[in-house]
Amino acid sequence: MPSFSPGQEAARRLLEGPQRYTCLAGGTRSGKTFLITRAILARALKAPGSRHAILRFHANAARASITLDTLPNVARLCFPKLKLRHARQDGFFELPNKSRIWIGGLDDKERVEKILGLEYVSIFLNEASQIPYASALVAFTRLAQKVEGLKQRAYVDLNPVAKSHWTNLLFGEKRDPVSMQKLKDPKNYARSFLNPVDNTENLAPEFLESLANLPERQRKRFYEGVYLDEIEAALWSYEIIEAARCDPADICEPARASVVVALDPSGAAGRDDLGADEIGLIVAARGMDGECYILADRSCREAPAVWGRRAVTAFHEFRADCIVAESNFGGEMVRATIQAADPGVPVRLVTASRGKAVRAEPISVRYAQRQVHHAGRFPKLEDQLCAFTAAGFNGPGSPDHADAAIWALTYLFELTDGTGIIEFYRRATGARK
Repeated sequence: MPSFSPGQEAARRLLEGPQRYTCLAGGTRSGKTFLITRAILARALKAPGSRHAILRFHANAARASITLDTLPNVARLCFPKLKLRHARQDGFFELPNKSRIWIGGLDDKERVEKILGLEYVSIFLNEASQIPYASALVAFTRLAQKVEGLKQRAYVDLNPVAKSHWTNLLFGEKRDPVSMQKLKDPKNYARSFLNPVDNTENLAPEFLESLANLPERQRKRFYEGVYLDEIEAALWSYEIIEAARCDPADICEPARASVVVALDPSGAAGRDDLGADEIGLIVAARGMDGECYILADRSCREAPAVWGRRAVTAFHEFRADCIVAESNFGGEMVRATIQAADPGVPVRLVTASRGKAVRAEPISVRYAQRQVHHAGRFPKLEDQLCAFTAAGFNGPGSPDHADAAIWALTYLFELTDGTGIIEFYRRATGARK
C-alpha cells in the first residue's frame, strides 16, 4: 500500500466527504488521478454490481492514460489481490463482484453513446481542462445509478487553466458556469489543490527542477497549480489550444498532405544579441484530413547564416514543400539567406495584410473550430498566441514564434481553400451569426 504525503492525505479525505461533486486541481504528476482512481476502485469493491465511468475528452488519451497505465497501477499497488477482467471490445474493467468501470472518450461518438446509455454511481472527468462544460453536463446526467450503501459521486481533476474555466466557476467561485448565478447548493461542490511538491517521494529532483524552470505561465499551471488570469479579449486561450492538442504520432509523415517551414526574421546579429527579437521558425503541416498541425518550433536568436542553415535543416528533416516568409519585411533577405545555405530549397514570399491582429484573427477562428492542432507542447509559441487580442499583441517583445506560425497556417489553409485571409475571416464570423 503506497504512503501518502500530507497534501495527498488531505485530498484523499476530501474524496470521502459528503459532497456530490469533488475537484482535485493542481500541477502535473501530483497524484490527483491516482487518488480518484483509487477512490473509484474502493467504491466498486464495496458495492457489487455497481457501475463507474472514467472519461476523458479524447478516447485515445483515455486508453493510453487510464486503461493501460493508471487503473492497472492503482489496482496493483493498492489492491494487490484484486483480479480485474478487461473487456477490451466493450471498454470496461469488471471486478470479481461484477462491478464495472467503464473508460472512454467524449470525442468517440459511437463509444460515448454506448457508455452514456447507462447510469453510474461514480463518474470521473479526467483532465477536465480539455472538456467543454456542455459535455460535462451531459456526463453528469448519467450520475443516476441507485446503489445501496453508496452515494452518487462525480469527480473532476485537471491542471488549472484560465480563471474563467467552468471548473473554477463551479468549485472556486461557486457559480453556475452558464447563468453565472450563485449555486443553490454550494456545499455539494468541494475542491482541493495538489502539486508536484506533494508527490516528491515519487518524482525525480530533476523533473521537479524542470517544472520550476518552465516559462511563467506554464510554471504557474503545471508546477504551482494555480488558475491563470486571461487577457481581456484574447484571440486564443490555453483551453482552446489544449483541447485540440494531439500526439506527434497522429500526424506522422504518411498523414501529411503538405508541409512548410515558416520564418519570421529579426535583425539579430547572433545569439549574444539579447536586445534583438528571436527569429520565428515554425514547421507546420496540412493533414490528409484537411486540418493543420504545428509540428515543431525551431525558433532561435542567431545570425542569418546560422538560422538559414537551421531552416534548411528543418526543411529536409520534415520533407517540406517550401519555406515561407513575409515579403513586406526582409523577404528578399530571407530568400538570399536560404539560397546561400541550399540553392535548391524553394522560398515562397507571402504578403502581409494590415496589422498583426488582423492576420491573427482568422487563424484564431481556425483554432476555435479545432482545425489546428499542436503535435506536442510549444510553450513560447502558446504564450505568444494567448497574448494576442483583437487590438493587437499584448505580450513582451515581438510575437516572433506566433508570427511564423500564423504565416505557416495562413499559407497552408489558403493553399487548399483558395480564399484570402481577410475573406475567410469575414465568412467565418458571418457563419457564426
